[in-house]
Amino acid sequence: MANKTAAKKVKRSSADKLFETILYLISFVLLVIVLYPLYFVVIASFSDPSAVSGGQVWLWPKGFTLDGYQEILKHAEIWVGYRNTIIYTIAGTAVGMLVNICAAYSLSRKDMVGRKFLMLLFIFTMFFNGGTVPTFLTIQDFHLYNTWTVMIVPFSVSVYNMIVARTFFETTIPEDITDAARIDGCGNLYYFAKIVLPLSKAILAVIGLWTAVGLWNSYFNGLIYLRDADKYPLQLILRNILIANNMEMSFGSGEAMQVARRLANLMRYAVIIVSTAPIMCCYPFVQKYFNQGVMIGAVKG
Repeated sequence: MANKTAAKKVKRSSADKLFETILYLISFVLLVIVLYPLYFVVIASFSDPSAVSGGQVWLWPKGFTLDGYQEILKHAEIWVGYRNTIIYTIAGTAVGMLVNICAAYSLSRKDMVGRKFLMLLFIFTMFFNGGTVPTFLTIQDFHLYNTWTVMIVPFSVSVYNMIVARTFFETTIPEDITDAARIDGCGNLYYFAKIVLPLSKAILAVIGLWTAVGLWNSYFNGLIYLRDADKYPLQLILRNILIANNMEMSFGSGEAMQVARRLANLMRYAVIIVSTAPIMCCYPFVQKYFNQGVMIGAVKG
């Protein structure tokens, strides 16, 4: 108690106060730099395009309008894209977590034979790959082209996520727990399911969100490996809507071209909100795990 009382009575020097003030100012500036572009996209999506292009939109919407959202949502394929993307995200995250977490735990076990060689093979794929054409031919040979599965299974392995999870298992799960489980006769599968996973909620949340965000924003795989529009993800459908609107603007004339240009400018911002709002709503639920995840990723694998 005496030590605590003495610590409370210690006064900070002027240099300490100045340092904290400067630190808070730098943090505030960085916060504004990061958040303002996001805020600007939101208010610009509700503003008159002429006001946005004229630099009149700073803090509040000017010439409030919902035309951009109405133009996007009147396309029925938007809801098809939402359905597909939700399916791809949920199923892909589940498969990705199963594959990467299991592989990471296996590679973290010191008693696994050949784990260093296998890790080198995984790391090799981070620098070299077969390329788009060989991958496309492989997808065709496995009869995955233009199927729902092509968006979920073939690209489920993420070596970076695997390394991060492996580092977590190596540095966080004590060896004493493993030894105690072996003495009690606990098998590898039971130990992994009942002991390791409950102790790894932080890394599971971080890897799960990283995987889900990547799947939600993915459009290239759908562009290459899907042919039917009813299987397109949301991002690809929004891309096609913007391209079609820009083509109407290019071939229009007079007043029709002005209307198309106005809608195109509105839709650019509205598309960002429509495509990112759902996944951003998930972030606050796992935000508390992100600091730990970033620190784990900073440790060399």
